[in-house]
Amino acid sequence: MIQDILIPFLLVGLAELGDKTQLAVLLLSTKTKKYTSLLLGIMLAFFFTTGIAILFGNYIAQKIPVDYVRIGAGSLFILFGLLTLYKRGQTEEGDSNELKGPFLSGFWLILIAEMGDKTQLAAALFATQYNPYLVFVGVMLALFTMSVMAVYLGKIIMERVDKNIISTIAGILFIVIGGSFFL
Repeated sequence: MIQDILIPFLLVGLAELGDKTQLAVLLLSTKTKKYTSLLLGIMLAFFFTTGIAILFGNYIAQKIPVDYVRIGAGSLFILFGLLTLYKRGQTEEGDSNELKGPFLSGFWLILIAEMGDKTQLAAALFATQYNPYLVFVGVMLALFTMSVMAVYLGKIIMERVDKNIISTIAGILFIVIGGSFFL
């Protein structure tokens, strides 16, 4: 029983280290001070993608071509990157370069980026070998842990680095990550 939670927790946690979605969480957290709202949006997206993977994993993979999901996710990352670069120099003194809706930004970006991702596929595979409910708990705990670490790291970066530098780096990284979906 404990392995039904522990194995998905450890393997999904390791798989998420340096993953594009965790990088996206880190970058989004540098664009807001509403960390709880951002984290809630991200976790809701993970809740849906993990639940969908466990419930319908194989069926969905056969019905929605992964190429369509990749194109949508790549386009969304590139759009976030372009908007970040466009808005970086437009803030006036006292104005913030902050996400207007961190909950929805986190939710939609992660929801689309996670469709067909390795952690979603891993969750579906674990659910065929272990108790699906416990797999869900293990995967969600791993994603929560990794997301909290990414949001916290983003907060630390924001306190120490100039906002324009962060915006430039974030915009470029979003575009590079988006471009990687098309390779």
